[in-house]
Amino acid sequence: MSRKVLSDLVAGIEPSPTEETSFLANSLKRQGVDVISFAQGEPDFDTPDYIKNAAIEAVQEGFTKYTDVPGILELREAVVQKLKRQNNLDYDVLEVLIGNGGKQLLYEVFATLCDPGDEVVIPTPCYVSYVDQIRLTGANAVFMPTQEVNKFRPRLEEVQKIWNPKVKVFVLNSPCNPTGAVFEEEEMRKIMDFLVEKETFVVTDEVYEYLLYNGAKHTSPAALDIRYKPWCVLVNSVSKTYAMTGWRVGYAAGPKEIIKGMNALQGHVTGNVNSIAQKAVVEALSGPQEDIVLMVGEYAQRKDYIVNRINSINGLSCIDPDGAFYIFANVKKLIGKTFGRERIKNDKDVAKFFLNVAHVAVVPGIAFGYEGYVRFVFAKSLDTIKEGLDRIEKAILRLE
Repeated sequence: MSRKVLSDLVAGIEPSPTEETSFLANSLKRQGVDVISFAQGEPDFDTPDYIKNAAIEAVQEGFTKYTDVPGILELREAVVQKLKRQNNLDYDVLEVLIGNGGKQLLYEVFATLCDPGDEVVIPTPCYVSYVDQIRLTGANAVFMPTQEVNKFRPRLEEVQKIWNPKVKVFVLNSPCNPTGAVFEEEEMRKIMDFLVEKETFVVTDEVYEYLLYNGAKHTSPAALDIRYKPWCVLVNSVSKTYAMTGWRVGYAAGPKEIIKGMNALQGHVTGNVNSIAQKAVVEALSGPQEDIVLMVGEYAQRKDYIVNRINSINGLSCIDPDGAFYIFANVKKLIGKTFGRERIKNDKDVAKFFLNVAHVAVVPGIAFGYEGYVRFVFAKSLDTIKEGLDRIEKAILRLE
């Protein structure tokens, strides 16, 4: 065929590195290799029964038809109540949109706000999908590197240095994937003051808001000052909090004009979110929250173990994250070492070495816009974490 098949837009999309790593790990598993994967950011807990029962009841009652594109009123009202109760935010149902997971809503807000040539500033390390989602709008993603010495938390001076009149959107992800960084309220206020003065919109990705450790506190920027709210679009989902990754439900809240635009786009792309899942999420947000406390308690134990263990392995180090369920481990001391005839040149090679030699899957830091690191997911049992790190420690001893 001589005619070009793929559009330039689609041909330029990079596959999700986390999904790509998981695919490679699963390929080895299908060949009979015992692979331990720390690649996919997914809770290992089951969805709580009270949520599943709400979905079963919805099916039995025949709640299986189309719903309004922005989501059923009952669910949007539940989101409004949750934001008021948990985040000290007052929104109207017309300022809330239900989407097919946080990922879809992130794309919709970028597409709604950005024109070709606009710039979107992303502190790095960052979530893998931001860059391609922004590129699909015709806007340009601009990386703003944070520093490990600051626990990967952005500082005002870094924002001031990178800002220019083309910047229309700033992305704030706290707790952060992949570092677990949680914004300090004082620094957040400084950054928000600057961005609002510059009339820059702020997309706040708050998917991991409940997964907090070390006494850390989550704060929604829009709740800090009445001046901030018109410039903020909050994106969240139930995937991580309630172990509902496969249910694919998220929500966004923001100014009516922006939410209306996102809703118009969603109406032509997917229409409404699964009706049964929406009913389940009403119960998730409005029902008992004890399961969250139990899950976070388990994650905290695993975090403490994996942090101590990684810092005890020669060639690896990491900070103690304040949120999410990721460890962003520094592997720079492994770069330059050799295994047989193979020389480790970068973090991709480190991840490849761990997979092929230790049979442990991790995601290289370059996938998150930050070289010299790899990401571990500690949403695994303690036994699995121990076995995976035992394998990595033995493999590292074979390097020269």
